[in-house]
Amino acid sequence: MTQAPAPAQGLPAYFAVTSAYWAFMLTDGALRMLILLDFHAMGFSPVQLAYLFVLYEIAGMATNLSAGWIAARFGLTSTLYAGLSLQIVALLALTQLDPNWQIATTVVFVMLVQGLSGVAKDLAKMSSKSAVKLLAPSTGDGLFRWVAVLTGSKNAIKGMGFLLGAGLLASFGFMTAVLGMALILGLILFSLIIAMPPGLPRGRKGAKFSEVFSESRNVNWLSAARVFLFGARDIWFVVGIPIYFYAVFSDGTEEGNRAAFFLIGSFMAIWTILYGIVQASAPRILKAASRSEVQLIGSARTWALLLMAVPAALALALLVSDGPAPWLTMTLIAGLLVFGAIFAVNSSLHSYLILAFTKAERVTMDVGFYYMANAAGRLMGTVLSGLTYQLGGLTACLGTAATMVALSALAAGQLQDKTPKGPVI
Repeated sequence: MTQAPAPAQGLPAYFAVTSAYWAFMLTDGALRMLILLDFHAMGFSPVQLAYLFVLYEIAGMATNLSAGWIAARFGLTSTLYAGLSLQIVALLALTQLDPNWQIATTVVFVMLVQGLSGVAKDLAKMSSKSAVKLLAPSTGDGLFRWVAVLTGSKNAIKGMGFLLGAGLLASFGFMTAVLGMALILGLILFSLIIAMPPGLPRGRKGAKFSEVFSESRNVNWLSAARVFLFGARDIWFVVGIPIYFYAVFSDGTEEGNRAAFFLIGSFMAIWTILYGIVQASAPRILKAASRSEVQLIGSARTWALLLMAVPAALALALLVSDGPAPWLTMTLIAGLLVFGAIFAVNSSLHSYLILAFTKAERVTMDVGFYYMANAAGRLMGTVLSGLTYQLGGLTACLGTAATMVALSALAAGQLQDKTPKGPVI
């Protein structure tokens, strides 16, 4: 792999990659909200809605493993361009949906398109996160700050995408929305290909696929913690809370449905935007500039245990309630915003640690493996979101989320201040 440039020289490449990632995540968030709300309004059950996103996460697992090797072999720009291109294809494919299809046919088609979108997302994500390791300052808390800004801003943009998707659906309809997003993303991709600044490595011909499996104990335990952390979020975020709020806010009329779309999209957007803001602020919250890597490693379990208390308390509130009520709705909104803030610190700390644990020569491999674990957690959370909601409502979703955060804390407790070589767990 070629030598990474000095931070000042790498800034144009960092900004170009970050801007492309922002554009991608805006369409990713909007597309998720478009599909979720449009198909729920069509009468899809919680489990059927979860199925629509299953292949998205499965594809993410496979993509992250292979994308790390592809980037190491052919360079980070190749995976970034491929991710943007595939998202455009996925958006255009959704314009071929036929309302006369059987439900089973529609589910399979959307699953396949979402699978393609999942491949696109993880190609873009792996490229962007790996670029930070290679371009960020190597002194002080520079790496933590750069990765926190990228991750936090990305999630704030994705939150805007949720609001955009709900707004486009209510204002213009599904087909016009996806066509417009495909056009804008195509213009961004064209501009990036024409004017991409130098600075990203071109890859190395000798990279082997077997290198994607890490021998680092810390990389493997952190990946395990990531599985349960993101599973705990998506178990209520993907299907549970949008469907619960739809039942609370919609009165069954067309106007009521539109109002519910905006309210749900607004909540999802605000939650994700605030989550992104806290992520970007995580180095300051954790006082990373004055703390050692050993101390930050210890914080991973502490913050996970703090997070566990929130879904447990919300599940208890649902258990003691007699059903939807204004006080319960406000409690859920406030509690989930608190969950988002604490979750953001956990997520940002994980994103820093994976880059701290890896080496420059195998950064794409370890980042790809780590985000494969991230996708596995999202897959688990997505499947369980529809299943637990159908079996036990939002209470079951949040109770299971608390259990999964506890497992994430146990895995984070296995991290060490050094990364001795050992077998993959």
